[in-house]
Amino acid sequence: MLMTISILMENKPGALMRVTGLISQRGYNIESLTVARTLDPTLSRMTLMVDVESRLRGLVIKQMNRLVNVLQAADLTDAPAVMREMVLLRVRATQENRTAILKESEIFGARVVDSSVEGFALEATGASEKMEEFIAVMETYGEIEVTRSGMVAVSLEAKKLRLAPPISKGQPETVGQV
Repeated sequence: MLMTISILMENKPGALMRVTGLISQRGYNIESLTVARTLDPTLSRMTLMVDVESRLRGLVIKQMNRLVNVLQAADLTDAPAVMREMVLLRVRATQENRTAILKESEIFGARVVDSSVEGFALEATGASEKMEEFIAVMETYGEIEVTRSGMVAVSLEAKKLRLAPPISKGQPETVGQV
């Protein structure tokens, strides 16, 4: 079963390797992984999609929370959350099917990011299932090239937003800090 894990971690060298190392040591496969810096440049948010047996989900979160550099790991699989994936797709288009491609793109909420005589570059964002459908529809028009971002997720539970920054900006430095 695919498990969605959201991890708030320190933005330090080796932090990503510790998380992926834990997953690979347990023999789980990472289906997607996205990580980026948060508003606080010392912190990063990672979203992982991992294939894990449902009875082991709690154990995985417990092990993640014990890792150095991990401040908070949460299972968003069944929790209220918004999950999205971005797809960049290039499709070759003949003069006859250009209008149909644009209409199908509009149905999926995709937008044209580049257009040429040979075809279009399209950008779409949404749930993974919807992106699979979008890709399948575009395949019917001929040769395509696809790049997917991997899943990103944000919890809708208010308690997840209460994490305080490690040091407030107005706080004076104490003696001995570098």
